[in-house]
Amino acid sequence: MSSVTTAEPSAGSTAKVEIRSVHKTFGPLHVLRGIDLDVRAGEVTVVLGPSGSGKSTLLRTINHLEKVDSGTVSVDGTLVGYRRSGNKLYELRERDVLKQRTRIGFVFQNFHLFPHLTVLENIVEAPVSALKRPRKEAEAAARTLLERVGLADKAEAYPKQLSGGQQQRVAIARALALEPGLLLFDEPTSALDPELVGEVLDVIKDLAASGTTMIVVTHEIGFAREVADTVVFMDEGRIVEQGPPAEVLDSPRHERTRAFLSKVL
Repeated sequence: MSSVTTAEPSAGSTAKVEIRSVHKTFGPLHVLRGIDLDVRAGEVTVVLGPSGSGKSTLLRTINHLEKVDSGTVSVDGTLVGYRRSGNKLYELRERDVLKQRTRIGFVFQNFHLFPHLTVLENIVEAPVSALKRPRKEAEAAARTLLERVGLADKAEAYPKQLSGGQQQRVAIARALALEPGLLLFDEPTSALDPELVGEVLDVIKDLAASGTTMIVVTHEIGFAREVADTVVFMDEGRIVEQGPPAEVLDSPRHERTRAFLSKVL
C-alpha cells in the first residue's frame, strides 16, 4: 500500500456531539433505549457491542438517516434533523437535513461508490452538487485527498477495478471532500478480506492523528485500544459502560462487557 500522510487539523474542522435520551423502535423492536453520549471535539469514540445491540442504528440517528422516536442529537450545539419552537420539536425539511449532512461525513461498510463514475468523479460529485464548488477546484482537492489515502494513481479508475480496501479508501476520501466536522464509520472493515483491513485502518488512524472528530463502530479491538479516546460498549440498545480504552478493554466493570470481550480478544 502507498503511504498515507498525516494532515494538520484545519481550523473549525472538528465538531462535538451531544446525544440525549434517544429512543428508537422498529415495530416491536426497541433498538435504542435512552442513549446518552457526549463526544468531545477532536476525539475518537469507538463503539463496540454484539450484533443487534443498536450500534449502527445509533450512528444513523446522528446524521438523521434514522429519525429518533424521542430524545435529541446535537452537533456543535445545533439539533440534527429538527428545530425547536418552545417545548416542541419540528422535523426539518429534507433540503435542510441534506445541508446538515454536508458537515457529517458517513463511511458505510459496503462503500456505496457510484459504479459508473471514476474514482475522481465519485469524490468530486458532492462538493460540486451540494456545495456548488467550481469543478476545477473540487478536482484539485480530490486529487489531494487521493494522495492522502494512498491512491493518487487511481483517479481515473472505476470502482470495479479496485480492491475492497481501495474502494473503502476512496469512500473515506469522498466523505472528506465535504470537509465535515464529524466523521461516522459504520464497521468500515467488516466487508473486507482480512489482508485488506490494515490499509483502511491506517487511513482512519491518520485521520485520528489529524484531530478529526470521529465515531467508529467496529469489531477491531486492537484499533480501539490504539486510537480511541473513549470506548463505548453497547448491549440491547443501551450503553452498558464507557471510558478510556485501558479501562473498558482491560478492566471492564460490567459482566456483559467481560463476556463479550472474552469472545473477541
